[in-house]
Amino acid sequence: MPILLILLGLALLVAGGEVLVRGASRLAEVARVPPVVIGLTVVAFGTSSPELAVAMGAALRGEPDFVTGNIIGSNIYNVLLVLGLSAVIVPLVVQRTLVRWDVPVMIAASVGLLLAALDGNLSALEGAIFLAGLAAYLGITIRFSRTRDAGTATDRGADEAGEADEFEREYHGRTASAGVVLLNVALVAGGLALLVIGADRLVTGAVEVAESLGVDRLVIGLTVVALGTSAPELATSVVAAARGEREIAVGNIVGSNIFNILGIAGLTMLVAPGGVPVADALLRFDIPVLLAVAVACLPIFFRGHRLERWEGAVFLGYAVAYTTYLVLDVTGHRALEAFSTVMLAFVIPLTVLTFVVVSVRAIRGPGR
Repeated sequence: MPILLILLGLALLVAGGEVLVRGASRLAEVARVPPVVIGLTVVAFGTSSPELAVAMGAALRGEPDFVTGNIIGSNIYNVLLVLGLSAVIVPLVVQRTLVRWDVPVMIAASVGLLLAALDGNLSALEGAIFLAGLAAYLGITIRFSRTRDAGTATDRGADEAGEADEFEREYHGRTASAGVVLLNVALVAGGLALLVIGADRLVTGAVEVAESLGVDRLVIGLTVVALGTSAPELATSVVAAARGEREIAVGNIVGSNIFNILGIAGLTMLVAPGGVPVADALLRFDIPVLLAVAVACLPIFFRGHRLERWEGAVFLGYAVAYTTYLVLDVTGHRALEAFSTVMLAFVIPLTVLTFVVVSVRAIRGPGR
């Protein structure tokens, strides 16, 4: 009954996303922690738990294509599909600290994955380095949060101080009983549980459908499994955007992508016997796409610290284009060459030119 599994999984994901966002946003208030930090840590790592479960299971079963395809595909779809759809629903506001710190870390993690994969294998030593990088990232992120909460953000410029003052005015004096805190923690835990169960049902049903059609396992990992395990991020970010918790929507995606590479890939490298082999197809196409998607976030976020609806629509268009390419490639369709030519010669250059022109105009100011 794969179709019923898919429908059940989608229902659980929507419910889990709603419960998780409610609990996380309230925890941010009562704990006096900026919502973006909650999105980058608790929500992001929690919604990445399906990727962790799939990657660890695939590594122990000796299915490296599911490991690498799941992690790489999830990160690509997190930005193009999840962030794009969230921005289409409501323009997303991006905090300056996220642009200056978290997005560069996401780009560095993507570069690190590319460098580690160049020899065709992700080793246990490289996995340990990735996990150490994750620990350092978490430590610095928490320290930044405490610094801002203590009112010392003036050392990082007037803009950061303004953000800190605004946060202080909004949440100053709010306290909560232990019962309220426990209730919100229970909401977060319950939402995460629903997301994990929903993703498992969705992935199980989708994989059964794909395998019955004879689709290559690497492509299943890059598309069906990646989309399925990204469903919690999709549900959480879309619900957060619709509820006005836009910092959680963006922080969830950036944090999840960092955790997927440094945490999930790193841990998988340690437990997989002999490391994790990397297919040549990933090195030729998918990992460079992963890096390009991560790099594309920096100038878009930096320009006005917003992700507008039209930019989200562009991301969605590229999500469709990426999926189309994979389908045409695995089926050996004769339209692949023409599709690739159009994308490389026209669509991608025009997109880059558009973003450059809009960015220059934004930097120069109106009327110039």
